[in-house]
This record gives sequence, C-alpha cells and structure tokens, in this order.
Amino acid sequence: MGRRLILDTNVAYERGSLDRASLDEDELAIAAVTVAEYRVGIELADTVARAADRARALAAIVSAVDVLDYTEATAAHHARLVAHVRRAETPRGAHDLIIAAHAAETGRIVLSRDAKARFGDLPNVLTTEV
Repeated sequence: MGRRLILDTNVAYERGSLDRASLDEDELAIAAVTVAEYRVGIELADTVARAADRARALAAIVSAVDVLDYTEATAAHHARLVAHVRRAETPRGAHDLIIAAHAAETGRIVLSRDAKARFGDLPNVLTTEV
C-alpha cells in the first residue's frame, strides 16, 4: 500500500501534467470543500460547453477518490488550526485550513502545488509537492 494522500484543490483541478502512474499505489481523497471549489468553477464557466466539461471532470474525480465529509472531528482540528494561524499572525485561506484539518484528522499527507498555502508549517499536517 502506498501513501494516504489528500489532494489540494489545485492538484484535483490539474489537467494532465500530474504523473498519475506515480499515484497508483496511493490511497487518494479530497475534502468536500474541494468539490465545492470545483463546482464554483462549473457555475462560473463562460460557456455551457465548458461547464459541461468541468462537470464531467468532477464526476470522474469523485468516482475515483474518497470524498471526506466535514464532521465534528474535522471541526475540532479546523478550530485548532484557525487558532494556531491567528496566534502566529500567519493568515491562511479558509478552504486550505479545512483541507489541512482533514489531513490532520485522518493522518493523510496533503499533495499540493500551492507553496503559498504553507501546509507544512501547520501542526500535525504533513505535505508533499507535486
């Protein structure tokens, strides 16, 4: 068995540049908030065809990975992370902190292309870049 990964939205969104074979042995998941972010892209698509393409891509993603629900346990991890970044005065994106909370809760490694998110600076959150 490979790694237990949670994909950041930017990785779930990516189109073809990810070496999928390198993830074949890994257990992949996304946060429900990642689905919401992807759906925003569907809603804001500039054409019906682009919206349909994005909807098909999202359907393929959610059929291939686990989608992690935001639970009371997730909320506890999320609150700890929000408090941490506020005390440290290092603001983070709200959705990034939810993804990080899922990682902390489930022991998954965040797979991200977003260096600005600084997942690795968060307590109990492991990260790796694509």
